[in-house]
Amino acid sequence: MKIEEIILILYIFSLTVLFFYASHGYMMVFFYFKTFTVRMKDIDAKNFEWKEYPTVTIQLPLFNERYVITRLIDAVIRLDYPKEKIEIQILDDSTDESTEIIANHIKKYIEQGFDIKHIHRTNRSGYKAGALKEGLEFAKGEFVAIFDADFIPRKKFLKRTIPYFLVDSKMALVQTRWEHINRNYSIITKTQAVALDGHFVIEQAVRNRAGFFVNFNGTGGIWRKEAIYDAGNWEADTLTEDLDLSYRAQLKGWKIKYIVNFTSPAELPAEIISLKSQQFRWTKGAIETMKKLLPRVLKTKMPFPKKVQSFIQLSSNLAYPFILLASLLNPLVILVKEGGEYDPVFKVMSLFTLAFIGSFVFYLYAQKDVYPDWQKKIIFFPVFMMGSMGLAVNNTKAVFEGLLNMKSEFVRTPKFKITSDNDKWHNKKYLTKKISFWTYIELILWIYCSVGVFLAIYYVQIASIPFQLMFALGYGVMSVLSIRQVLIYNKSIKK
Repeated sequence: MKIEEIILILYIFSLTVLFFYASHGYMMVFFYFKTFTVRMKDIDAKNFEWKEYPTVTIQLPLFNERYVITRLIDAVIRLDYPKEKIEIQILDDSTDESTEIIANHIKKYIEQGFDIKHIHRTNRSGYKAGALKEGLEFAKGEFVAIFDADFIPRKKFLKRTIPYFLVDSKMALVQTRWEHINRNYSIITKTQAVALDGHFVIEQAVRNRAGFFVNFNGTGGIWRKEAIYDAGNWEADTLTEDLDLSYRAQLKGWKIKYIVNFTSPAELPAEIISLKSQQFRWTKGAIETMKKLLPRVLKTKMPFPKKVQSFIQLSSNLAYPFILLASLLNPLVILVKEGGEYDPVFKVMSLFTLAFIGSFVFYLYAQKDVYPDWQKKIIFFPVFMMGSMGLAVNNTKAVFEGLLNMKSEFVRTPKFKITSDNDKWHNKKYLTKKISFWTYIELILWIYCSVGVFLAIYYVQIASIPFQLMFALGYGVMSVLSIRQVLIYNKSIKK
C-alpha cells in the first residue's frame, strides 16, 4: 500500500468520526423544533405557592477560594426562604487563608440565627465528591442544593426549584441554566459563553424535553437526598462525579428536571491556563464515566434513540484525538491532493464540510433561543471552533489518561472575582508559575500547521485554507497565551 493511501485512509477515518459527532448538531436542532411547542410547558402556577417549607441543606464545596467565597456566602444568605428551614454546609478543603476568611465572615450570620456549619477537612479524601458525601451524612435537609464558589445563586432559587419535587415523588434533581456574569470581559470569556450556551440552552433543554438522559452540571442544582442515596451516593472514582451520579440516578428510574428559563449566574475562567485545566478535568472525567457506565446504559432496556443520545453524550470527547490526528495529516493531504491521482476521493470528502455547517446551526440556535442580540454573540463561533481545535492536545491527553485509568488529582478551576474591565488576574494567587511541556507541543503544532497554511496557499487549494488556518491559529493562541500568562504572572510576583 502506498504511503499516500495510508494517509488518506487515516484522514478519511478521522473525518468520519468527527462527522459522526458533529452530526449531533443536526440531531439536536431536529429535536429542538420537534419539542418546540412544549418549550414553555411548566407545572401549574399554583404549585409554586405552598405553606409548608421543607428543610433544605445548601452545600458549598470549595478549595482555596479566597477571592470569591464571601460573595457566595452572602448570596446564599439572601435566598428568599425561611432561614430556620435552611442549613448551610461550607465544605472547606482549603489549605490557605480561605479557611480563616470564611470563619471570620460567617460569625455575624451565625449570631443572626443562620444555621451555618463550617466543615474543614485536611486530607481532601475523594476531593469534591468526598466532601459532598461527608457533608450528606449529617445533612438535615430533605433536599440538597449545591453551589460552587464561583456562583451567585438568585434569591428565588429555592422557591423556583423545590415545587418540582413536591408534585413528583420520583424527581431526583432540578438543574438550572448557567448564566455568565463576566461574559463580555474578554474574547476568552465571550468564546466560552458561546460553547457553554450550546450545552445549556440546546443540549440540556432539548434532551430533557425529548425524554433523553440529562446530567447534573455539578452546581446550580438541587437534589432530593433520598435519590442520592438510592443511586449509590457520591463516588470519587471519576473526575465528573456530577455526570456519574446523575446517570446512575436515571438508570434507577429517577427523573431530572432542567429549567432553561431560570438561571444561576457564575464566573467564567478569565485566563487560558485555568480554562485548559477545566477542560482537561471535564474531558477526562467524562471518559472515566463513559467507561464506568456506558456498558450499563447499553444493556438497559430503553428506547434505541435514548441509547444513542446517551452514547453520544458519554463518548463525545473521543473526538479530540481525531481532531489532533486530522491536524497532523492536513498538510500531508495537501501534498497528496496536489498529485492529482486521488481527485475522485477528494470530491467525496467535500461532503465532510456538512459537519461544520451542523455545528454552526446548533450554536446559532443556542444564541437565538435566549438572546435578542444573538447576532453579536454568534460572530464568535469561528473563534470557538478555532479554540476547540487548539484544545486538541490538552484534551487528547485527558482522553488517553481516562482510557488508561491514569488517576490524577481533582484540579479545581481558580476563580478571581473577575467581573468588570477593571478587574485583573495577573497578580492573583493560584496561577501556575511554570510553562507546561504540552504547551511546547502546541507551539510546535502551531508552526507545523502554519506550514500547512502556506502549502494550501502555494498550491491554490482554496477549500483547505480556512481549516488549515483555524488549526494554526488554535494551536498558536493556546500556546502563546499560555506562555504569555506564565511570564506575566512571574513578573508580577517578583515586584
